[in-house]
Amino acid sequence: MVTSLPIPRLVIAAPSSGSGKTTVATGLMAAFSERGLAVSPHKAGPDYIDPGYHALATGRPGRNLDAFMCGPELVAPLFAHGASGCDLAIVEGVMGLYDGAAGRGELASTAQVAKLLRAPVVLVVDASSQSRSVAALVHGFASFDPQVRLGGVILNKVGSDRHEAMLREALEEAGMPVLGVLRRAPQVAAPSRHLGLVPVAERRSDALSSVAALADQVRAGCDLEALMALARTAPALECEPWSPERALTPRGVAAPPAPGAGGSGPRPVIAVAGGPAFTFSYAEHAELLTAAGAEVVTFDPLRDEALPDGTTGLVIGGGFPEVYAPELAANAPLRKAVAAFAETGGPVAAECAGLLYLARSLDGKPMCGVLDADARMSERLTLGYREAVAVSDSALAVTGTRLRGHEFHRTVIEPGAGSAPAWGFTHPERRVEGFVRQGVHASYLHTHWAAEPSVALRFAEAAARAR
Repeated sequence: MVTSLPIPRLVIAAPSSGSGKTTVATGLMAAFSERGLAVSPHKAGPDYIDPGYHALATGRPGRNLDAFMCGPELVAPLFAHGASGCDLAIVEGVMGLYDGAAGRGELASTAQVAKLLRAPVVLVVDASSQSRSVAALVHGFASFDPQVRLGGVILNKVGSDRHEAMLREALEEAGMPVLGVLRRAPQVAAPSRHLGLVPVAERRSDALSSVAALADQVRAGCDLEALMALARTAPALECEPWSPERALTPRGVAAPPAPGAGGSGPRPVIAVAGGPAFTFSYAEHAELLTAAGAEVVTFDPLRDEALPDGTTGLVIGGGFPEVYAPELAANAPLRKAVAAFAETGGPVAAECAGLLYLARSLDGKPMCGVLDADARMSERLTLGYREAVAVSDSALAVTGTRLRGHEFHRTVIEPGAGSAPAWGFTHPERRVEGFVRQGVHASYLHTHWAAEPSVALRFAEAAARAR
């Protein structure tokens, strides 16, 4: 049922990557949360790492809004699902404001997300190497698409009081409100490496300190009252909030009985890899599995020497196993337990890092040996959206199931596909990829199950049968 949802909201965007979106968005989330507000954190695009910092700042799951992987029609419902009951929602953009999926116009851009949410945009500008030119830059972004409402600017990396005065004067002439000014503060920057920021799970104590410092910096440099007033100008959002239970129910068809329900015994246990080596996941995946009748339990392949008791399904998502290859290799009991589980035909869904963990080896270190393949680090970054079709029946999907996904890695696996591949890519290039073997579905492709909830239901049913 479509409802009218009065959710104050802001989209934090920038002219380009590296301007300070994560600094500002995370700092705002933390600063408003410290005021006692319930803040809903969101990230445009497929990125897994920034939402971890958002969650730390707000105490709520960081959620992604990806118009390519989930479709534009799901952006508002997924947003409303995450923002339910909150006082304020903040969406961190991706890349530059108007940058989206290559060759697809505005698709998956921050601008598209802002329009779908009817949310005002705050532009974060790296002002370190400009003065009056900032007005021309901001004017261009404000006028490029009249449907995007640019409500103000936060100036980042400002060098001095005089520099600030010149920037403010230029923007006043352009009629653009300055909602904040942040000076250079390298001490609060989060460390990066080959795929972006280091995830929260790998540096939790330091990350807490960084988020607190960001809150201090934003509180001192930004007009929080003006930003909240701008957020309240967003009109009521007319949509039906996404629900995992409703997503599993085809239109006009009664919801299927959940595995393990109706007196048929305990729920199937689906073990989900977590800890520092496996930090990439979308909150909706666990919600869908739970709605499908499963009990979702997290385990840490770096420390746990056995799978959770009663495991009948195994999900190993993305992360950084290449950083922890020696530690993963040293945990031989768990590697053997995973291999034994796969050998029995138990359902296993592995994405990217999970694919590497199931290989024979990673950078010469022994992994689980479920797949006849070896992985290694590479100099080449593989990055981009993909359109895919399932080419083998598996615990996740029947042949012909179409999904959109995302690749993001600096590793290669040889061979790149098994005799029964997981996916056939149809765009941007045509090739097969991944492995289907007994109950195992392993691939580099990151997917968002909200786009195709039948994937979660099929996997939960496979786990119930394995029980």
